[in-house]
Amino acid sequence: MTERPTTIVDLPAGPVDYRLERRGDAVVVVFHGGHMRAGLTLDERVYAEANVTVLAPSRPGYGRTPLTTGTTLPGFADVAAELCRHLGIERITAAVGISAGGPTAVALAARHPALVERLITQAAVGPLPYPDRRTRLLAGLMFSPWIEGLTWGGMRALLRRNPDLALRQLLSGLSTLPAERVLAEFSPEQRTQLVWLFSRMRSGAGFRNDLRPREDLTPQVTQPALVIASRRDGGVPFAHAEALITRIRRAELVESQANHHFYEFAADWPAITETIRAFLAADPKR
Repeated sequence: MTERPTTIVDLPAGPVDYRLERRGDAVVVVFHGGHMRAGLTLDERVYAEANVTVLAPSRPGYGRTPLTTGTTLPGFADVAAELCRHLGIERITAAVGISAGGPTAVALAARHPALVERLITQAAVGPLPYPDRRTRLLAGLMFSPWIEGLTWGGMRALLRRNPDLALRQLLSGLSTLPAERVLAEFSPEQRTQLVWLFSRMRSGAGFRNDLRPREDLTPQVTQPALVIASRRDGGVPFAHAEALITRIRRAELVESQANHHFYEFAADWPAITETIRAFLAADPKR
């Protein structure tokens, strides 16, 4: 696995770090989750196999996108729309929000309905308060500008010395099941992929920004939406998916059987990708 190259562009609102993989005319804009940036990806084969172009911007505070570029959800949704115009993208087949990137995808769909045809959320934070107060305080300390580098440096060292122990510690907060049981489900190849991914994550100023209170724009989403969630996801409670389904008028729920936050590694992911492909091909006006 390798980190994919990105480009930086200066827009009126500020610099934006992004990755563009051009394929067919259909375009998805992917907003990745916390601790991620445009060059990091877990599994986008569903879009490659469907010949779909992927545009992935680093959200504020991640990668080379400074926190000052559209700090708020509506602000960065407008920046993403401006980025599309800059790149000559007139229609977005789907705005895709993964984990903490979910609210940004919702905001883009809500504020730019003429641009966005569909919405897909995966393991996504919804309109409910997130996270709880204790987690917010602890994360605010661990990922502060003075500590964040040490936090990830220590985790990378543990991933090198004892990868299984490090993965158990990380998975303990990403599943409702015991971490030992969850780790046993991963193949050696999947464990290697997770070690690679965690070893390259950084939070920058982005994760603390993700923890700030958010404006709920879900009632303004008029497009069809596919909400993918697991009841055993410990990273984002299933209640967030239920709230999205309740507040977005044309939303459809797809339950993943994943026992953790990384649905791409679950046995039913191939079936879910078929659902995604069918959703992208369906008439959004129906």
